[in-house]
Amino acid sequence: MSAVSKEPADLVQALRAAGIKDERLLEAVRTTPRAEFVPASQSAMAYRDVPVAIGQGQVTTQPSLSAMMIESLGLEGREHVLEIGTGLGFQTALLARLADDVVSIEMRPDIARQARDNLARQRVRNVELRVGDGSGGVPDRAPYDAVIVSAAFPEVPAPLIAQVRPSGRLVQPIGPGGHEQVVCFLRTASGLEQRWVLTAARFVQLQGRYGFPHGDKNPP
Repeated sequence: MSAVSKEPADLVQALRAAGIKDERLLEAVRTTPRAEFVPASQSAMAYRDVPVAIGQGQVTTQPSLSAMMIESLGLEGREHVLEIGTGLGFQTALLARLADDVVSIEMRPDIARQARDNLARQRVRNVELRVGDGSGGVPDRAPYDAVIVSAAFPEVPAPLIAQVRPSGRLVQPIGPGGHEQVVCFLRTASGLEQRWVLTAARFVQLQGRYGFPHGDKNPP
């Protein structure tokens, strides 16, 4: 994308070029102003297909990668979705426009507070945002039709597997953090079945009781 990209349509064009075909998803991107979900100091980057630093060592997922992960879930509008890692809420807002409702959990209270404000300003009301350890999911709202994990771990944590409804999908970066494969799984009677490897990518580590210990350094 050009450095002068400054409209949602520019981002939609970049996602089409990256292979995103879901028209509902592309329309959600068109109608969700990413500039309202990034720090003011990063607003010039909002409509470029790049990650954006959001503080506390965290970055947003690159929009085309986020869209690829969302597209793999096959959302049709009736789903109950779990998101692990809210960030500042842009991906959350897209999920909310594509599903019936979203439960999103963010470990960092300051970031969660910003996300809650961002979602409220955009009148996104079908999201329940919690602060806590996302590696264990949100069991009291399970089961979920779809789960999206925005941090890396070498395997899918057992609590997340248990919270996916039979025939539901889960997408997660599988690896140590910094070098992984983004994989979409289908929940079957015997557990999770790998369906697609979407792409190679770099993600921060999934930290928590069922992830990496707190305090582990994310890869550079």
